[in-house]
Amino acid sequence: MSSPTLYKYYTLGGIKTGLSATGNEFTLNNRPITIFSGAIHYFRVHPDYWKDRLRKLKYCGLNCVETYIPWNLHEPQKDNYDFGAGNNDMTIFCQIEEYIKLAQEEDLFVIIRPGPYICAEWEFGGMPSYLLREENLTVRTSDPRFVGRVEKYFQELFKVLTPLQFTNNGSIIAFQIENEYGNVEVKGKNIDTEYLLALKNIMEKNGVKELLFTSDTPSLGFSGTVPDVLATANFQENAVSQLQLLKNFQPNRPLMVMEFWTGWFDHWTESHQTRNLEMFTNVLEEILKKGSSVNFYMFHGGTNWGFLNGANCFGGGYQADTTSYDYDCLLSEDGSYTEKYHRAKELIKNYQKVLTKSISEIPPHSTKYVYPSISVSAMMKLSDILKENHLIKSENSDTTKPMELLSCNNDSGQSFGYIVYRKTGLNIPKHSKLRIEGKIRDQAIVLLNGVLKSKQLSSVDNLSEFGYWQSENSCLSLNNECLENATVDIIISNWGRINFGKLDDFKQHKGLFESVISLNEQVLLGWTITPLEFKKNWNQNLSLWQTVEKYLGPSIYKFEFNINVLQDTYIDMREWCQGIIIINGFVLGRYCKLGPQYTLYLPAPLLNDGFNTILVFEHFESAGYLKFTDSPIWNIIKE
Repeated sequence: MSSPTLYKYYTLGGIKTGLSATGNEFTLNNRPITIFSGAIHYFRVHPDYWKDRLRKLKYCGLNCVETYIPWNLHEPQKDNYDFGAGNNDMTIFCQIEEYIKLAQEEDLFVIIRPGPYICAEWEFGGMPSYLLREENLTVRTSDPRFVGRVEKYFQELFKVLTPLQFTNNGSIIAFQIENEYGNVEVKGKNIDTEYLLALKNIMEKNGVKELLFTSDTPSLGFSGTVPDVLATANFQENAVSQLQLLKNFQPNRPLMVMEFWTGWFDHWTESHQTRNLEMFTNVLEEILKKGSSVNFYMFHGGTNWGFLNGANCFGGGYQADTTSYDYDCLLSEDGSYTEKYHRAKELIKNYQKVLTKSISEIPPHSTKYVYPSISVSAMMKLSDILKENHLIKSENSDTTKPMELLSCNNDSGQSFGYIVYRKTGLNIPKHSKLRIEGKIRDQAIVLLNGVLKSKQLSSVDNLSEFGYWQSENSCLSLNNECLENATVDIIISNWGRINFGKLDDFKQHKGLFESVISLNEQVLLGWTITPLEFKKNWNQNLSLWQTVEKYLGPSIYKFEFNINVLQDTYIDMREWCQGIIIINGFVLGRYCKLGPQYTLYLPAPLLNDGFNTILVFEHFESAGYLKFTDSPIWNIIKE
């Protein structure tokens, strides 16, 4: 006799109740359940591959998929909501209802972590940057302005989620309140419990009936918890002691590891993070031996598309995350099986108490293709890029201001990309010095009459020099001759807003904020400020292309090619310096010669059968061609 499906087993006789966390084990509809879950973020995986990744999760023996929900994708502009029917570059990644329903079709339950803050190594922890337009607003607190915006967003979000709950015949069995809130604690200040209670109230007001929980690392304390709400654990090692602390805190509740960190993420300029297979295996077995449920964070990492990577801030330092979110986890960025996957499958099988129908045949392996190299066909320097003003709204301002305070995007400001500060009509004596007071957020490239004056990025040492976030009140020598009626352009690149840290770390405008720009100690006033957001509609309508020439400075390089084979591939950027790649109008992600990521994953669904265009916005110097490869290339830590 064949085993029943997961849903048939847990809904037999009708649905009477949802997931319960009373006693030593979870029950679902009054039947015991151990949750074997894996994190797959729908917004980091192309929708055409959702089914493949979910099936691989199911084949591993898991019965649940977990996902965050990023507010900044679903409300990219103030009061403009997108759940898959919008007209934004990321709209196809916003189909949360379809993803949850697909999980149910694949016989999986779903855990939702709706934020409003998600961390996730995602830009601004998933919060929309328009919040920074409100002076002195403090995110992640009971500040009425912040809670008010959350309430408006949650009203729209839960119109989608509430009908998909298990007790409504859907697949969602649990919701998280906020995320690792214990980490915001500042010495001498109390955690804002009112804020957490407000979120709970908003969720329940919007029809949430399933189990609520919080998650933090037990060894760091339980200040981020909510009374009468299940606390869960996040950690990578020391499972026995971490779970014992959790049990001591709530002795009459089942154990749940909401984040078992299977690997780790990467920062630019560092080394690729990997985690020892035996260590992973030993900790997983410790978790399972304790009778704990577990969520693999991550099961499949995916990609931080475009400009959507986050950053860390430790001890005042800034560390931007890479485009790849491979995470060295169970499925690689391109969906390939890893040794961790097979090891986890073996272990889970030994701890399954309830046998339900499984996938009998292994889902197909991910295949990659190496396309022929292509040569650049045209280019566009910054001076021509700024002339493409039919889709750019420049602003004039006496002083510089950050991208979030621009009036673009229906007065929601600029979230992503680059911002250009231009000063014209300058008479510049020889040996002049340009000074930028304060911090640069995050990288400045300076041109004088179209000639690059700031240093080309070549080593990690450059990050402590003029033009980068590590420098403060820094100066740049501009010229060796007198110039009249000159133009200075300062291009600022936003490398990603902080996604993890104390409350003060989230006050992070990008561009030149609270900065005074001076030339030979004379303050410069009267700037033209231009956002370069590289939105798809703009990318596909660029027209001022020029003949290719050797040039040092910010430029877009165009590549055109025809293909009749559509398969995943990687673009090898080792011979380029720094910038972004755009495939058929869509910003794929960032590259940087300092690593650790040297290739960008290009999934087949982003390619066209026939004609394709790739644009490369290079900060410094073009390699003149693009190469492809069938596997990622990293600067790897040697264990």
